[in-house]
Amino acid sequence: MPSDPDRAGAEALDAADPLASFRDRFVVPDPDLIYLDGNSLGRLPARTAERLRGLIRDEWGGDLVRGWDHWVGDPTRVGDAIARDIVGARPGEVVVSDSTTVNFYKLAAAALAARPGRRVVVTDRDNFPTNRYVLEGLADARDLEIRWIAADPIEGPQPADVAAALDRDVAVVALSHVNYRSAAIADLAAITAVAHDAGALTIWDLSHSAGSIPVDLDAAGADLAVGCTYKYLNGGPGSPAFLYVRTALQAELRNPIQGWFGREEQFAMAQGWTARAGIGAWLTGTPTILALAAVEEGVGVVAEAGISAIRDKGIALTRAAIALHDAWLAPLGFTLGSPRDDARRGAHVAVRRGDARHLCAALIQAGVVTDFREPDSIRLGLSPLTTSFADVRTAIERLRDLASGGG
Repeated sequence: MPSDPDRAGAEALDAADPLASFRDRFVVPDPDLIYLDGNSLGRLPARTAERLRGLIRDEWGGDLVRGWDHWVGDPTRVGDAIARDIVGARPGEVVVSDSTTVNFYKLAAAALAARPGRRVVVTDRDNFPTNRYVLEGLADARDLEIRWIAADPIEGPQPADVAAALDRDVAVVALSHVNYRSAAIADLAAITAVAHDAGALTIWDLSHSAGSIPVDLDAAGADLAVGCTYKYLNGGPGSPAFLYVRTALQAELRNPIQGWFGREEQFAMAQGWTARAGIGAWLTGTPTILALAAVEEGVGVVAEAGISAIRDKGIALTRAAIALHDAWLAPLGFTLGSPRDDARRGAHVAVRRGDARHLCAALIQAGVVTDFREPDSIRLGLSPLTTSFADVRTAIERLRDLASGGG
């Protein structure tokens, strides 16, 4: 897209977009609203609404408790779909349950227990807050040290940054694959390799990468991962998260929250806890069946579109947004808060100015839904399945007008 595109140019890009028709798969009650917050909450797939209506009427309403004869396998069945289509894992390595925070706690506590005698956890200051808070709680409870990486706030932690923080006292390296503020993509394979060289386990948060960029946990040799399903996977508000445990570690690591769904022969209601075989051991309490159905539908839409095509459009959308930033916003005192290198940038773009909080609120009033992140960033979430090039142009045009006092 040229540096000062006209509306016809954006419309031409939309006309040539191979994913343009996927927008029609989603509920869009107000076509005039520009929604650039799919990196926080994805739009509702139309077939999700249909699936839930049928499930409520026929399965919950008709089958009643007999529905558990087939519901009981949903967390691992949907997990296998995420493994196959979204995160590059093997069958039996992903399960859908609980929240990202609870799953992160499970994996972090288990990884620490698997490295006795090591008392250091490595993470970065810009990691997603819930991950930092869980690690701080575990460190306080176990008298551990957190070794903080102060990485570049736009480019994120590099393999060399992680390597410099490692020694034989490090048990766990925990990082986000895509930074929630800047959209910087961490080198998952290279960072995992340097962590393994030091004997540490890795935990990756895939919340801003799953469904927006290619992820290949198996090829990278990743140990553990978590991710939410309500952003690019369009699972709905509060939909359950997923966790990944590499097959080779499943017999070694132990779920620290020993609930009945993770127990062998759970319905025997026996004394004591014996882990189920495989990834099912990482379940805890009763799964949320309605929400799992929504996740399955959202994952299905992403799989049908294909991660490669989604990534191509994500690059094109964010590149267009950056060109417009340079042409229209930079002269007004904005700076870019995301990497310029396409290969280093996820599917959102951050633009920065001191009054970003005020401008974000004004932008929402002007019919462009986006969000603010401290201290000075407006995040433009360009979810490839539901965002058009015309959306990007109009949104940044309205931001320009507001920022220049013309809105």
